[in-house]
Amino acid sequence: MKIGIGLPNQVHNVRPETIPQWAATAEEAGFSSLGTVGRYAFPGVSDTVTLAAAAGATSRIGLLSHVMLAPVWPGELLAKELAGIDGVSGHRLTIGFGVGGRPDDFVVDGLGVAGRGKRMDRDLEVYRKIWNGEPVGGGPNPAVPAGTRQVPMLFGANSAPAYARMAREGVGYVGGAVPAPMVAPYFDAARVAWKDAGREGDPRLVALGYFALGDVERGRANVKHYYDVTGEDFAKVVVDGVSASPGAVKDAVQAYTDLGADEFILIGATDDVDEVSRLAEIVL
Repeated sequence: MKIGIGLPNQVHNVRPETIPQWAATAEEAGFSSLGTVGRYAFPGVSDTVTLAAAAGATSRIGLLSHVMLAPVWPGELLAKELAGIDGVSGHRLTIGFGVGGRPDDFVVDGLGVAGRGKRMDRDLEVYRKIWNGEPVGGGPNPAVPAGTRQVPMLFGANSAPAYARMAREGVGYVGGAVPAPMVAPYFDAARVAWKDAGREGDPRLVALGYFALGDVERGRANVKHYYDVTGEDFAKVVVDGVSASPGAVKDAVQAYTDLGADEFILIGATDDVDEVSRLAEIVL
């Protein structure tokens, strides 16, 4: 199982200048991927900006959103953004998509919470057309440069439409940042949907978890702040699942290895760049 590290773009009041430093340090340490958390109505840094900054600060490490809230964007604009990030990174981008559900993230007129699943399905068609070189808005020019590729896509969420979308459109599934026993049935459902759709092999399975090895209490407080909108019970599950010691990190890695995850992204709960080397000493 590969081990990636999540950038701290949605740490509460993150210092944006730490993001490229974190990215470069993680690549040097040997992590497989850099991940981003998607949330707009929060004092963090947008995942598109974060991925672009990480692309500029690195040259080899994979880039992954886990997950980006696609339906809050006009499809044509997001397709262009993602093609650009993928291009400037040398085609290192994998996009993990989710439909979202927090109403405050849906700030564009006409792009509300209602109908977001159907809108995502329509937008997936838009992405593919634009990445194939079709123009936007009926203009004479293709929207993206020649050589743009179809960016590989992962999908999250525990619902029948999400699993079907993953099996139809994607290369795999992203689990939630909760303990492995809670994610196990989601991985199983993704595998079943994949086979039911007639896909060969197995879906790529990406697991997520938070870690805090320096200022543990600040890390837990940041995670709680982020998840407060989900309700006290769920927020407690995520906060209690923060890996806050070398032993806890190793246990989480082993749990997801046992589940058959292809990659485990450990998300920083603070923006302390020293967390990268602390984690590397444990898992790499």
